[in-house]
Amino acid sequence: MLDSSAAYGGISLWYADLPDRPLSPLPGERRYDVAIVGGGYTGLWTAYYLKQQSPDLSVCVLEAHACGFGASGRNGGWLMAALEGEVPLIRSVDASRRSSVAAAIHSIIPEVAAVLAAESIDCGFQHGGGIYAAARYPEQLGVQQALLADYRSVGFTEDDARWLDAPALRQRFNIREPLGALYTPHIARVHPAKLVAGLLAAVQRLGVDVFEQTRALSLPPGKVVTNRGTVNADQRVVAVEGFSYELREQRRRVLPLQSRIIATEPLSDAQWQDIGLENREVFCDASPVITYGQRSVDNRLVFGARGSYRYGGVPRSDFSGDGKAFEQVHQLLLDCLPQLRGVAITHKWGGTLGVARSGRAHVVVDESRGLSLAGGYGGEGVGAANLMARSLVARMLNPEHELATMPWCHSGDPSRVLRSWEPEPLRWLGYRSINSALSLEEHVLRSGWPRWLRRPVQWVSAALQKLLN
Repeated sequence: MLDSSAAYGGISLWYADLPDRPLSPLPGERRYDVAIVGGGYTGLWTAYYLKQQSPDLSVCVLEAHACGFGASGRNGGWLMAALEGEVPLIRSVDASRRSSVAAAIHSIIPEVAAVLAAESIDCGFQHGGGIYAAARYPEQLGVQQALLADYRSVGFTEDDARWLDAPALRQRFNIREPLGALYTPHIARVHPAKLVAGLLAAVQRLGVDVFEQTRALSLPPGKVVTNRGTVNADQRVVAVEGFSYELREQRRRVLPLQSRIIATEPLSDAQWQDIGLENREVFCDASPVITYGQRSVDNRLVFGARGSYRYGGVPRSDFSGDGKAFEQVHQLLLDCLPQLRGVAITHKWGGTLGVARSGRAHVVVDESRGLSLAGGYGGEGVGAANLMARSLVARMLNPEHELATMPWCHSGDPSRVLRSWEPEPLRWLGYRSINSALSLEEHVLRSGWPRWLRRPVQWVSAALQKLLN
């Protein structure tokens, strides 16, 4: 069974100032043209575009807890015009199509901004770009510059990603001992819960029925069986990402990983002048354990890092006993920004994200069974969910549309189209091996080991990741 939060407002910092507003559960057997399982970004965006493009469709959203209870209400607030595995995806098409694939990916932020304006959604949207993977150790420089070369190889220009040397980086972001970083304009900051609330209100205005506290149990042909009754629907959309565990046929398609986030007390103007991020850029350093941060609407520094996997792929929503893990995240923050030593940490929470075995975001539409799904965001779902929802709706309603032909779109039985993760205990052993190697690499860099000792650790870490991928 999944953990559950007693109060909706206890999910994360983002929900602390929003009132609990549980919606009614499914009131028994119903029929709809389209039933969407999952009330996060993917499900809500899908419902929104379905009703926008085909207003006569009857659509419902079925959410096991409350909309935004999963990763959509717990993330770091990075709205990225990017996809997990985007470089291999772009390389997978003919050179003549690569610019259109990149343009589709980069359309995420303008599209979301347009909907926010049209629907009067105030979610702290700030398009300041992102300081991406700031290098603080010599070994990290080559990795980040190789990443930039990868982007260049598929047509990304200086307007999409550019290198900041140490002085230029320090002008924007006063991270400890900076050596350089990538800067991309294709990231915006949002308040995740307000985005969920705004989308929820928008789809309800369009006539979508949203049922919370309604857990999907199985997906027999033409039905969604829930703990509150059965929904009969010609089309079913699975939009549960990291919370796939309770749908047996979904369990091995997604690897649920946990991420933990902390938030400081609101910082003063003087403190922010010292830190930087004047344009509300989001940021991360090049830590192997994957960090991310933002300056929130109320001037807190929000900072997170990834780090755990539950045996069997069971997702988590209760992180109250993870004091040591949160302390490790705090130490990562202080290692990046030592000027925050002594600043109070007021909020701590965690969430579950989903990783596809292919390492790529995807949409799959099985026309023969009336079953569709989207996911594989790998932690980039705040923005990717919008593009995948638009692509999924295009595939369902207008298969000739350009979005329906993108390399992340597939037709057929998901069990045949998508690679499955290995059975246990192989998943757990593989993740523990990679995580241990990454943690050791982080420790070696932070502890100042001689470079001749650092290199073997990095080689082992990189080799292990390649082997297990």
